[in-house]
Formats: sequence, C-alpha cells, structure tokens
Amino acid sequence: MDTGGDILPADKPTRALPMGPKVVLLLGCLYLFLVGIGGMGAAFELFGSGLSKKLIAATASPFTGLFIGILATALVQSSSTTTSMIVALVAAGGLTIQGAIPIIMGANIGTAVTCTLVSLGHLAQKNEFRRAFAAACLHDWFNLMAVAILFPLEMATGLLARLAEGLTQAFANAGGLELANPLKAATQPAVTQLSQLAGDQPVVLLVLSVGLMVGMLMCLVKLLRSLMEARIQSVLDNYLFRSAATAMAVGLGFTLLVQSSSVTTSLMIPLAATGALTLAQVFPYVIGANFGTTCTAMLAAMATGTPAAVTVAFAHLLFNVFGALCIWPWPKVRAIPMRLAEWLADQAMKNRLVPAAFILVVFVIVPLLFTWSTVRAAFGGG
Repeated sequence: MDTGGDILPADKPTRALPMGPKVVLLLGCLYLFLVGIGGMGAAFELFGSGLSKKLIAATASPFTGLFIGILATALVQSSSTTTSMIVALVAAGGLTIQGAIPIIMGANIGTAVTCTLVSLGHLAQKNEFRRAFAAACLHDWFNLMAVAILFPLEMATGLLARLAEGLTQAFANAGGLELANPLKAATQPAVTQLSQLAGDQPVVLLVLSVGLMVGMLMCLVKLLRSLMEARIQSVLDNYLFRSAATAMAVGLGFTLLVQSSSVTTSLMIPLAATGALTLAQVFPYVIGANFGTTCTAMLAAMATGTPAAVTVAFAHLLFNVFGALCIWPWPKVRAIPMRLAEWLADQAMKNRLVPAAFILVVFVIVPLLFTWSTVRAAFGGG
C-alpha cells in the first residue's frame, strides 16, 4: 500500500514564508477551492437539475431507479440534492417508497464523482496523482460494493423499507428542523459572482470553476507540503486521524456542518495527494461522510411531516449504516475496495486515459445504457 513516503519537498518560495502567512494563504486557497467546487456544482445544476427531477419522477423499475440515481446525482454533483428531490417527490405522492430506495442507492454511487473529478487536478504530478486517484476511487469502490451487497438483498426481502417504516413509527411526532450551512453561506456570494461573470452560461461557468479549482488545488498542495514540514502531519496523525473512530467522526462531523459529502471527500484529496493521509486513514473518513450526508434528507423529510418521506430518509440512513457494517468490520472484505482503488490507480499510471474512461463508464455510459428510454422521456422524446 502506498503510504506516501515519496513526498516531494516544498517549493523554496513557499518554504521561506513564516507560519502565519502560510496559514492565511492556505485558508484563502481553500476558500477559492471550495468556490470552484461550488461553481462546478452550480454549472451542473444549470445543465441538469430540472432534468434530474424529471428522471427521478419517471423511474419505472427498481433496476432503472438505481442507475437513474447515479445519473441524476452525477448531473447535480450532490447526493443531498438528489435525496432531497426524492423526499419531496415521495411526500407529494409522485414516487413510492419502494421506487425511492434504489434511487437513493444510486445517489450514493453518483456522489463520488466529485472527488474523482477533483483528483484529476493532480494529473501533472505522477506520484501525487496516483495517491489522489486511489483515494477518490476508494470512495467509488466502497459505494459500489455496498450497493452490490444491499441492492439484491433489498429487492428480495424489502429489509430496509420494513426497518425504515418501523423507525418512522417510532419518530412519528418528530418535527422538522433546519440546519445552518455556514460554508455555503460563506462561499455562495463568490459562487454567484463567478456565475454572473460567466453570464450564467453553464459551459463557461464550468470552465471557469474547473480552472479555479485546479489552480487552487495546485497552490494547496504546495502549501500542504510546506506545512507538513511544520508538523501538520503530526496533527493529522495524533488528533484528527489517530484512529478509525476519530477519522470517521471527522468525516461525519464535517459533513453535518457543510451538508455535502462531496465537499467533505473532495477536501481530503489534496491531503491524500501529498501523502499526508494514507488509504487506511481515508477509508473511515469516507464512511463518516456517507453517514453525515443522510442528515439533509432527514431534515427535509421531517419538515414535510409525511410518514412516507420520513421512511425514505430513514432508509437512506440504514443503507449507509448497513453498507458500513457489511464491509468495514471484516479485514479481508475491507481490503477489497482498497486493493481495487490501488489497482485502478496503477492502471491510470500506465494509461492516463483510464481515469476519464472510468468516470465516463461508471457515471455516464452504463447508467445511460440502462435508462435510455427514461432519459428520452425526460427530454420529451417519447
């Protein structure tokens, strides 16, 4: 397993800066990096939020629903957005509980596309890219494995639906809440300015956002290399990622704070690229992020006051909990997504077209093959 022992030294101009300015620069680059991610999400939303809602509403079967979940989430770059749409449709009677659960499973796969795209920002640096792509693919493979285990089980037994209905009855009188999202509040004005600069054109906004994200990613990596010399590595190892439990808690807590597992997992990509985090440390962090992303749908469901919507939100939570329990506690099973991630990263080193092919096949081509009639209907093509 790549532990990041070949970390490159920090650039001399960066190394010469005192600690204070380094931290200020790091925070500034981080803010602009998040603005880039937000702009990318806004661009995809301009492309496809309406289409995603139509796709979800037009779902005809559980198998189709699974791939619709992947495609819809890849379009809007947010599983929280997709699951909130699902909750709203179920509350309005436009989608059944049984039809919603497969879409939620697909959304868990689709949400991993963001950090996979972010990892491409390291293509110019061979060792950094291998680590970044492996960390991103770990999220992909874990979610794919969880779906491969739980989707057929749910179709055969309806276990998640039945357990979720039981939890809904237990929380029948729970009211809706709203959770503040300080990160979105902080970045939204800049994202809005970026969108206005692009003339609200999705293609232009996407290009500007990707350029900003990649530029800030390069700056973040240089600053992180320098700060690692100033013992940021010990802070990560001794506090935030000292054990699987703490790493899981960090992923959960940060996702609860920002209400986006896409942001949470994307933030660990530069750390993984520099070797500050190993795959073994990234894994529980990703699981925690998956737990945290269920919060938005849960709050949206409780706000509707509709038992069916609350049931769907609980099914989302149970899917993530059961997925973790099926994979994480068993060392030999836990090793599978890590080995697959490393294998795919090795293939990417041999051929730089592999990452693009992986993203297109998993998140676009295969979902379209299984949902083409539904997509045509959503576009109004019959």
